[in-house]
Amino acid sequence: MPDPLDEKYSRQVLFAGLGAAGQARLRASRAVIIGCGALGSFSAAALARAGVGRITVVDRDYVETSNLQRQALFDEEDAAQSLPKAVAAERHLRRINSDVEVDGRIADVTPSNVEQLIAGATVVLDGADNFETRYLVNEACVKHGIPWVYAAAVAGRGLTMPVLPGRTPCLTCVFPDLPAGATETCDTAGILNSAAAAIAAFQVADAMKIMSGALDRVEARLLSLDVWDNRMHSLSLGQPRPDCEVCARRSFPHLAGQGRPQITMCGRNAVQIHEHERGLDLRALAERLRPLGAVQTNDFILKFRVAPYQITLFPDGRAIITGTTDPAVARSLYARYIGS
Repeated sequence: MPDPLDEKYSRQVLFAGLGAAGQARLRASRAVIIGCGALGSFSAAALARAGVGRITVVDRDYVETSNLQRQALFDEEDAAQSLPKAVAAERHLRRINSDVEVDGRIADVTPSNVEQLIAGATVVLDGADNFETRYLVNEACVKHGIPWVYAAAVAGRGLTMPVLPGRTPCLTCVFPDLPAGATETCDTAGILNSAAAAIAAFQVADAMKIMSGALDRVEARLLSLDVWDNRMHSLSLGQPRPDCEVCARRSFPHLAGQGRPQITMCGRNAVQIHEHERGLDLRALAERLRPLGAVQTNDFILKFRVAPYQITLFPDGRAIITGTTDPAVARSLYARYIGS
């Protein structure tokens, strides 16, 4: 009797660059996806369909209606339930391919947990929405010699770059400093789902090359594209920079927590507070807050609305306060309704 796995991946195995041996390596690999937005949801679904053995999806946020235009892994029911993206992603990926082991982690990636989150990964894929997280992932991957693939998309544009520690330039080699001033986000410049899908496709291709052992096909390049203006450019990067703080000097300031803010802007008229490492009983808290405003809760998050603000709470005490970009206002609301 033929093996059903042979049929499931038969068209992929026929591709000469992969073959049966490459497919077996995919099956034995673990991919970690940091962030499950437009890029991460595409990448997670593609890797699940490709038969990657283990997929870990890490995300701190929950599904909203505005996500559905570009985050193809989610649906209206996920948004209606305000499911954490990691939970919704795990459920959908299991239905896409029951042969794949999927682990959804509801977490904000921090210096204290990033090394544990990527431990044992064959490759890490970047689906983050901020450079602080990307520099943190870059340092953790370089420190432990784990390949990762940077990617970003906004408006009609996208960028991606593979990092093979010790062989290709890392993120700090190419971008030594955090971008100065305000930068465009999906909430300020919008985003085309085609731009996210296009750049994620290149990201997934590099990840599959890494997992299947085709490292000779991984180019040290920064690829940029614009699907609206019909432009694509590939910048060759050469060797790691000999004076790179991370690659050459083995200094990891982001892993050490240097300069990491206690409060992070989320980019959608919201502030995230993640300095409270304490467990919350969401059900009990919902009963206490219900007389004060509108409350919605499930097993994973609690939403409390007191106009014009909304506080979204997670069991570890982390909160997203929507309706302000002022950290002082956010801290005051947290203290008033949750406790200092």
